[in-house]
Amino acid sequence: MSAKSPMLTLNNGLEMPVLGLGVLDRSAREQTAGAVQCAIANGYRLIDTAAAYGNERQVGEGLRGSGGDRSEMFITTKLWMTDYGYEPALRAFDSSRRKLGLDYVDLYLLHWPMPSDFEATVAAYRAAEKLLADGKVRAIGVSNFSSAHLNTLIDRADVTPAVNQVQVHPYFIQQELRETNSRLGIATESWSPLGRSVRGAGASGDATDPLAHPTIAELAAK
Repeated sequence: MSAKSPMLTLNNGLEMPVLGLGVLDRSAREQTAGAVQCAIANGYRLIDTAAAYGNERQVGEGLRGSGGDRSEMFITTKLWMTDYGYEPALRAFDSSRRKLGLDYVDLYLLHWPMPSDFEATVAAYRAAEKLLADGKVRAIGVSNFSSAHLNTLIDRADVTPAVNQVQVHPYFIQQELRETNSRLGIATESWSPLGRSVRGAGASGDATDPLAHPTIAELAAK
């Protein structure tokens, strides 16, 4: 088995692996369980899914099939906007947890802010706070929140988000947002750190591909 990922301590003292496998909804569902098992066999301990990906059940199958120790795993899932609001969020979490086949989730995120109904966003986060207080999740956070969204939410929340998961890669560094996260004690977690959103823009080895950048290639070679 490969070496395990380094760990990052969140603002509530929980340790989160620095590296993880994200099971995007574009992945074939029938391949998801196998991918999770393969990742765990190779040292990954953070597995990231979401209700909107439609593969929480397959992630759960992969976790059980891996034979890994649950106490070593760090499982993230996310609440979709159609379930924002207090009671809807609680019901949606229970659905996600059942599909995953878990007693608890390590990190529960609001998938996107909903500026058109931020009251529902706040209510959903309040539900996440209850899940945290009840021990059903070990940490709560948000995804794709801007600095303005974070400040508005924190003004009305009791628990500062542990994580803000946003797109960050070498060609999209989000310096200002990362500084806001740091100032607030929120960990920045990257989705698409290899630049998936730009890698397909040109031919293989094109300048738009971060993996083809000389500096990144040099670091990878080490």
